[in-house]
Amino acid sequence: MTTATTQAALETTGAQPLAEASQPARLISLDVFRGLTVAAMILVNNPGDWGHIYAPLEHAKWHGCTPTDLIFPFFLFIVGVSISYALSAARQQSATHGAAMLRVLRRAAVLFGLGLLMALYPKFELATVRIPGVLARISWVFLACGILFLKTSRRQQLGLLVLLLVGYNGLLQLVPVPGFGPANLQPETNLGAWLDRAVFSEAHLWKQSRTWDPEGLLGTLPAIATGLLGMLTGQLLRRRELEPAVRVAQLFVAATGLIVAGLIWNAWFPINKSLWTSSYVLYTGGLATAALALLYWLCDVQGHRGWWTTVGQVYGVNAITVFFLSGIVAKTLGAIKVTAANVSLKTWLYNTFFTPYFSPVNASLAGALVCVLIWFGVLWLMYRKGVIIKV
Repeated sequence: MTTATTQAALETTGAQPLAEASQPARLISLDVFRGLTVAAMILVNNPGDWGHIYAPLEHAKWHGCTPTDLIFPFFLFIVGVSISYALSAARQQSATHGAAMLRVLRRAAVLFGLGLLMALYPKFELATVRIPGVLARISWVFLACGILFLKTSRRQQLGLLVLLLVGYNGLLQLVPVPGFGPANLQPETNLGAWLDRAVFSEAHLWKQSRTWDPEGLLGTLPAIATGLLGMLTGQLLRRRELEPAVRVAQLFVAATGLIVAGLIWNAWFPINKSLWTSSYVLYTGGLATAALALLYWLCDVQGHRGWWTTVGQVYGVNAITVFFLSGIVAKTLGAIKVTAANVSLKTWLYNTFFTPYFSPVNASLAGALVCVLIWFGVLWLMYRKGVIIKV
């Protein structure tokens, strides 16, 4: 990871120097949306006690959708929107496509590498390291959507979106699962789980199950569809011939249609984050579209600013950095042992500063909120000094 001082890095990530943040070309709402999404990631990934969590801060057990289940698809949607801005100039000049695709490939490889490093740290056990993961899925979606943005039209992207969603539905509900029989949507016996075990072996899957992975290979196909929704939304936002109010109205209409379509599809292909079902793509994509439309109207059209936009921008310009470092720090605190208490440093801090003063679930929430605030302080200092770390 390097400090973003080169134009090539800025084009690849869709970022701009902080000095330019007030210029009209800067989509402030996208930074805010990205930052609030990542702050929510930090919140739900770092409870004080995994055994005591408020229901909205947990994933759905299987079918269904909680607020926490919105965070990852929102981020992939944002990736798609960012691509439509970062690669727009390169798309218009076919001679630059090769160089642009190399930048996309490089960033995807670094993202995947960072995800692998997070999985390895701190024990570095290659025989059991989890290969799929959040950063791995982001890297695959970024790679696929980056190439598609450069080489396909909006109509082709829309057609591919439909093909991915319908095709994925067919794969999971029609194709028999080798060794198990008829197609099904159960955690360990669906087609995606079978494919992950066949490709990675159980040793390299999600450690909570080792028989299936919520960020597995087959589920990456509809995750790419989430990125495509973001790309199409970004292209609509870039239509300067339309008045801002018209763009916002069209986005809200599209969002409503996506949400309704997702809820209808839910009847026979249930909304499910771990499977990343087609109904889940439409439902979460619709909510993401509505959220971005609202932020665009408030931040970019009306010019509203407040503490919440500051939090969003501070987190948003170093989103991958804080996601990666927060994971590394959490694992480090878990690895350091406090001999006198015979617990990890993370547990000792939690038991010392939180559990004596709150109920179990409130102590867990307080620990997570303090984590978000600490990282905000770190990112604020970076923001003030103009330090943007990009992969």
